[in-house]
Amino acid sequence: MQFEKLQIPDVVLLTPKVFGDERGFFMETFRQSEFEEHCGEYRFVQDNHSKSGHGILRGLHYQLEKPQGKLVRVTRGEVFDVAVDLRQSSPTFGQWVGARLSADNKQMLWVPPGFAHAFYVISVDAEFQYKCTDYYNPGDEYCIRWDDESLAIDWPLVNGQPPGVSEKDAQGDTLDAAAKFA
Repeated sequence: MQFEKLQIPDVVLLTPKVFGDERGFFMETFRQSEFEEHCGEYRFVQDNHSKSGHGILRGLHYQLEKPQGKLVRVTRGEVFDVAVDLRQSSPTFGQWVGARLSADNKQMLWVPPGFAHAFYVISVDAEFQYKCTDYYNPGDEYCIRWDDESLAIDWPLVNGQPPGVSEKDAQGDTLDAAAKFA
């Protein structure tokens, strides 16, 4: 597994070694000891799997009381995945990084606790899987608007059209008004 720290060094792009031939392929998707060496000592307690259609954007989501670190990957299709640093004590507070994750490139993104997370579906549809370091807590969910001007996220919008978002995500806060981490 190759681990690459991105412009926000706590966010890490993981590229697995893929062994393939005419029968198909094999890859290791997670090894605790390597993950701890490159990303930190975290324990995963919940795995999630979602499917979304073309042009759908989910996020920017986070939890404050029980922040979730997420190791995310795409097993069908392609997404543009984004992490926004919400740690006020961080030198990269308010900055974002993005990566294209796809079933073809098989890359994964580590989004640590203290970040908001979102993804936008570029392909016809996408299946998105992620491991979480804490449980989903319905009373502790927050959202920042995908189009917050202060973040200026460079979403690769298809034909420049606004994405499909849930009603809850459409009513997300601006970064300025949002609850943040210390």
